[in-house]
Amino acid sequence: MNPLFELQDFSVAYGAVEAVHSVALRVDEGEIVTVIGPNGAGKTTLLCAAMGLLPSTGSVTLAGERIARPSVEAMVARGVALVPERRELFGEMPVEDNLLLGGFYRWRTGRRDQRERMEEVFAIFPRLKERRAQLASTLSGGERQMLAIGRALMARPKLLMLDEPSLGLAPLIVREVLNVVSSLRSHGVSVLLVEQNARAALQVADRGYVLETGAVALTGPAQALLHDRRIIDTYLGLGNKHAVAA
Repeated sequence: MNPLFELQDFSVAYGAVEAVHSVALRVDEGEIVTVIGPNGAGKTTLLCAAMGLLPSTGSVTLAGERIARPSVEAMVARGVALVPERRELFGEMPVEDNLLLGGFYRWRTGRRDQRERMEEVFAIFPRLKERRAQLASTLSGGERQMLAIGRALMARPKLLMLDEPSLGLAPLIVREVLNVVSSLRSHGVSVLLVEQNARAALQVADRGYVLETGAVALTGPAQALLHDRRIIDTYLGLGNKHAVAA
């Protein structure tokens, strides 16, 4: 497969404190890659910096083009979308308007296909179509996560970055949301998934990276990591503080 997104020697610091240290990471076209690890490992910092929300050092490459100074505008223009941990929906606006705002960049640049794209998003998330006139603030947690992902998909991204999509959701809803994430391959979307629910993330991913104290401690095919004794003992073992039911 062809590399779509790459980080090389990628570091992020808060003043004198380095939160992410010399990370090398790759997402190929049509691939789902997950970054797992404990709280405080630097997972969200890594994703935010890769999107241009935080200053960083090192190399960011997208579809073979090195992005000299990553910024949100530069990443969005090149087909990258981020669904943040807090989802950041417009609660007093209906589902349909939240989705239309997700396609604003395309509209601003002259591509007036928002209604067509909305129907494609509704095909992925039929529940959103049922609730298209409902205020976002009145949706369930799972529906809000679906709306956040759907809004990002309105921009027709090549790469979708997801930050902790399972946060605050019941296990059955987590499975439903991640099954949809898995299906995005067939829509031509690659996914970089940051997730503390290690078992659920590795079950849908092709490859995984384990981030500990800001550095990559382990990487490999997701199925291999699922059966790696170090991962089982640290993240998947019953009773372990990092274990989350999937």
